[in-house]
Amino acid sequence: METRFNLKEIAPEAYKAMLMLEGYLNHISIPKPLLELIKIRASYINSCAFCIDMHTKEALESGETAQRLFLITSWKEAGDVFTETEKIALLMTEETTLIHEKGLSDETYIKARQFFNEKQVAEILMAVITINAWNRIAISTNLPIPLSK
Repeated sequence: METRFNLKEIAPEAYKAMLMLEGYLNHISIPKPLLELIKIRASYINSCAFCIDMHTKEALESGETAQRLFLITSWKEAGDVFTETEKIALLMTEETTLIHEKGLSDETYIKARQFFNEKQVAEILMAVITINAWNRIAISTNLPIPLSK
């Protein structure tokens, strides 16, 4: 597949707005390892190879284990590999990413509030929304995966 266009060059103001959203995520209270799990899970759901590649590398650099990255697609069946806090964040990620099915359910929101304060719930939602937007940009423009050196 050939890249269709470079959003940064064609629509620099839109790209800048996306970078501002991403910049917001650099200053939230959600720990970086959990943020990377959220980004990876949404990217798997959306089949965004570019973002899976990027965020698995970033997760490994921030101390995530290969085993957990291998199991992220089956996190519900992975037993105690993921904490309860991570599981609720991943459930929020799935329900929000798959919004056409039912969206973030009341049940999941209530559970999330047991683990996260209201601001953290908003931060998780913004992380999910942002990675979903990046996934759509990467997939729609045929963004290639950089070859490892």
